[in-house]
Amino acid sequence: MFSTINKMEQQQSGSPSPRSPSSQPYLSVSVTDPVKLGNGVQAYISYRVITKSNIPEYQGHEKIVIRRYSDFVWLRDRLFDKFKGVFIPPLPEKSAVEKFRFSAEFIEMRRQGLDIFVNRIASHQELQQSEDLRTFLQAEEETMERLRSQETGIFKKKPADFMQIFKDVQSKVSDVVLGKEKPVEESNPEYEKLKHYIFELENHLAEAQKHAYRLVKRHREMGQSLSDFGKAAKLLGACEGEILGKAFSDLGNKSEALSVKLQKEAHQLLMNFEEPLKDYVRAVQSIKATITERANAFRHQCELAETMKLKEINLDKLMLTRSDKVGEAEHEYKELKAESEEATGRFETMVRLMNEEIVRFQEQKTLDMGIAFHEFAKGQARLANSIADAWRSLLPKLEACSS
Repeated sequence: MFSTINKMEQQQSGSPSPRSPSSQPYLSVSVTDPVKLGNGVQAYISYRVITKSNIPEYQGHEKIVIRRYSDFVWLRDRLFDKFKGVFIPPLPEKSAVEKFRFSAEFIEMRRQGLDIFVNRIASHQELQQSEDLRTFLQAEEETMERLRSQETGIFKKKPADFMQIFKDVQSKVSDVVLGKEKPVEESNPEYEKLKHYIFELENHLAEAQKHAYRLVKRHREMGQSLSDFGKAAKLLGACEGEILGKAFSDLGNKSEALSVKLQKEAHQLLMNFEEPLKDYVRAVQSIKATITERANAFRHQCELAETMKLKEINLDKLMLTRSDKVGEAEHEYKELKAESEEATGRFETMVRLMNEEIVRFQEQKTLDMGIAFHEFAKGQARLANSIADAWRSLLPKLEACSS
């Protein structure tokens, strides 16, 4: 998967000059140069985000800004709120444990993950049009900090918002006490098929990622064991005669060299196999969040339709009794009808986008998983050959000592 993104970036960076009248619109983004700032719990990593584009809405042909992880979170949250039905790419996970030590490996994994995140957005037909993306790629650091601080959380809500939260909770409690039926659920066969596919995929990906983690751990442990054994063999050789001592020393050196190979292969296995699997686990979780949004939109649409029927019945009664409240009731009915039609339109748009998104997701997943498993097999073959060649070259010396 990482290889796919890198190839895409190379193709984009090889685009014609923006000054050429025949050049095609392009948008290329790179997340580079992670730098640790601050200490202790206040520590964070900043990144240089380099944007190259010939799109008129972007300021100049190259823009460099400094961003931190929370800026990427801001972008993800804004897109999720505005692009209902679109599968928003996942961010690399935020590990509280790693935050305190910021190992070089963790920093590089996060940098690559953030690079992939923003390039997926930049190459997405819908998301690349986002004004928030342009802000993220171009705004000065002070502007981004101000935008982040303006975001609303549960502790920043207005009193009226809190009252609505309490009303919603109270309504749900009343429904349970009164034994009301559960909210209506969408019963579309294609939708049920989609949900089944996503939940099954999540389970299988999580299982594969768990075993990939074990493989990385095993490689590292074996590498450490070979290193320790190599040191012990060389110390043992120092106690023996010249011929046997030389053989033991060669055995120790070979073990230490193989230890280095195993540690390098463990790192490659982590970056090119475990991380892509973990990234797709996060991607499926992002899709599940979109499915939840669709379920909420469907229920809201049904609730409005039901309320509109009740309003219509009430309006008919008022008209029969020639009540002076007919005008007010008609106005309420028209407003509710407009709201209902708008909700139906939003839901239908969400369904259309999700149908397009799942096709795109499956095509990309097939490509990325193919690359990940190919890299895995290639790395294991390379490692096996290196180990076999190393021990094979040592056999004549050991045979001479044993004879």
